[in-house]
Amino acid sequence: MSMTSSQVCVIIAARNAARTIPAAIASALREPEVAEVVVVDDASTDDTAKVAHAADDGTGRLSVIRFDVNRGPSFARNAAIAGSRSPFISILDADDFFFEGRFHRLFASTDWDFAADNIMLVRDDAATDVSKIVAPPFSPEPEFLDFEGFIDANISRRRVQRGELGFLKPVISRAFLDRHGLRYDEKLRLGEDYELYARAVAHGARFKVIKSCGYGAIVRADSLSGRHKTQDLKHLADADLALLAIDSLPEASKAALRRHERHIRDKYRLRKFLDVKAERGLASAAAYALAGSSNLTAIVRGVASDKLDALFRRAGLAAKRQHVPPLRFLMAGTSTASES
Repeated sequence: MSMTSSQVCVIIAARNAARTIPAAIASALREPEVAEVVVVDDASTDDTAKVAHAADDGTGRLSVIRFDVNRGPSFARNAAIAGSRSPFISILDADDFFFEGRFHRLFASTDWDFAADNIMLVRDDAATDVSKIVAPPFSPEPEFLDFEGFIDANISRRRVQRGELGFLKPVISRAFLDRHGLRYDEKLRLGEDYELYARAVAHGARFKVIKSCGYGAIVRADSLSGRHKTQDLKHLADADLALLAIDSLPEASKAALRRHERHIRDKYRLRKFLDVKAERGLASAAAYALAGSSNLTAIVRGVASDKLDALFRRAGLAAKRQHVPPLRFLMAGTSTASES
């Protein structure tokens, strides 16, 4: 790996993203290391494909694929991987953007298979023109993710701002993916990044993270990543069980996976209970809750936490604890006047 071979394919899976995709494409085409930008329009009902074509800068690097049937982000990304050739892959969500110089910083070293940087989380009402948003300079403070730490860092906690490491958007070595037969799990429409990263690290991927900020994520209520079905939680919990089948995992890694699986499975049980209650009434929901001790425990805890959240809101405490500032970062960094 060297700067001369650091050709990146940026993959943008998009659905109904006509409003935001021009800025995403422009931020990718601006980077000299980007050899390809592949937009996959996943059966949009708006002008996403047309607007994406219009964002072409004339360098021949942009291509647009359109599906007539919605297949989900994993299928879309895998299709783009199969149809591209660059040795490195970088995922960009259709409503997000890269900061200038991102890939130059990530390719400053060659000791990784996955390399991710900090993410600036930008509230939608603060992002009318993403081209004017500037990331503060943070010291890189490089570190490598270990399996247990990565899995545990993906267990969210109530009344704490979310910062799971599954949100990272690394540059990925195609050679590593091909060597281990890895692709996105097409059964997943939630947590597909988490599952790929976990499986890669389980197979020995050197996953490097720097605190320098190169990725901007727009936080909006209507983003696709902010919506998921109850069944999506079940599929993600089942993915943890599949990871547990990797024979080479040490017991500490399996224990971390079990914690994550239980966390996600409990979320599913609570959501399922609420769905049954809404669709078939309280009696049917009670029957579901009492069908097993695991169901009952997860539901009681979940309902109790929801009630506690309601109390915080009435007391005016939730606003203080859950306030989302216009700008924040996925990982805390040390500001510096200049970056190395």
